[in-house]
Amino acid sequence: MSGRFFDPAVLARTFRDPLTWLSLVTDLLPILAIILLQWGPTPLVALYWLENLVIGAYTILRLAGSATGNIAKLGAAIFLIPFFTLHYGMFCYGHGVFLKSFASNAGGGDGMMDIVRWAVGSGEGMPVFLAIIVFTNAVFFAVDYIGKREFVTANPAAEMFAPYGRIVTLHVAIILGAFFSIATDQPLLGVLILIVIRVVFGLVLSVLRRLKLDGQLGASLSAFEQAG
Repeated sequence: MSGRFFDPAVLARTFRDPLTWLSLVTDLLPILAIILLQWGPTPLVALYWLENLVIGAYTILRLAGSATGNIAKLGAAIFLIPFFTLHYGMFCYGHGVFLKSFASNAGGGDGMMDIVRWAVGSGEGMPVFLAIIVFTNAVFFAVDYIGKREFVTANPAAEMFAPYGRIVTLHVAIILGAFFSIATDQPLLGVLILIVIRVVFGLVLSVLRRLKLDGQLGASLSAFEQAG
């Protein structure tokens, strides 16, 4: 797998794809927020938390699409959609409470909508950056899932579990960013480390997507690739 992942031909095909660049630009945009809008760690992690909600919404659409024309998958989707909504929603809620509790001057309640309002209002221009994330995911959904008819072969169970890797990655990035911020007394370093980890994660997903499109992605890694 590692040999194929670092194959120059695979990497070249990956970066010839406009969607790879769309994903990369979207991942790099928070740098503009740091430079132009003076974002600190709080709005950045809030943006990534809101991104998880967007991913969850598209996962529900993917689950619904996986049931198209298949009675067996329809039954699975009918069960998994409410289960995923509740389980992933609670997962994101707990994550949101954790993030909000560490934010300075984070007032308001601790309900789900309270956390969403806090996240949206945590940084100048947040709705714009969130809209770009929604748009980017919509393009991938339309091009890959609908246009390339991935919904025909989609596995509802794999679709349901795919987004969780993203949350784990964000947790690891926050911990590493906080560690370097404290160790070096440079908060900006922690923010940049968080962005770098997120960008690297996105690039890995782009290469895995290319391997999947080329028919070289093993079944065990297919669900992980869908987390992008």
